[in-house]
Amino acid sequence: MIFTTTPVDNAFVIDLERRADQRGFFARTLCVREFAAHGIAGEFVQGSVSHNHRRGTLRGMHFQWPPSRENKLVRCAAGTIYDVIIDLRPGSATYLRHFGVALDARDQRGLYIPWGCAHGFLTLADAVEVTYLMTDYYQPELAAGVRWNDPRFGIQWPEPVTEIVERDASYPDFDASAHRARFEGSRAASELPGRS
Repeated sequence: MIFTTTPVDNAFVIDLERRADQRGFFARTLCVREFAAHGIAGEFVQGSVSHNHRRGTLRGMHFQWPPSRENKLVRCAAGTIYDVIIDLRPGSATYLRHFGVALDARDQRGLYIPWGCAHGFLTLADAVEVTYLMTDYYQPELAAGVRWNDPRFGIQWPEPVTEIVERDASYPDFDASAHRARFEGSRAASELPGRS
């Protein structure tokens, strides 16, 4: 695997190293040792899939409050998405920065998202499937989000949003002081941001 750093601390774009022949190709998609060599967690405990019927569907921007340590590895299994993360970890060198990248089923590029970052995506095709591997169990009481079009973040989505659920559309404007107070109020926040 080829790990490329992003403008968000401890987040990586992960490309496959393909071994191709007349049959197609073979590539490793996960290796705990390679992840550890880059200082990131690779001990995944849960996996999910998101199927999206129509182009222009936006999901996000979701995160889990500490003490969750939910790092994610996201790949597009069918179609194409524009995948975005926002660093919401107070104390992180890249706090409030965002990063977006196209993920396509043809190249199987992945995005590794450290805990404490919000995540969302916009589908750029019909019938899109996105796969997730997570390093912590989903805890609904810790689930939260920030609005996809909050001017505080200035995300430039590549196409119009035509499908979004009310929950994602109605997250309030980001309140940095309230976010910091809740984030730092947990014992997980005393650890280095984004590290596992």
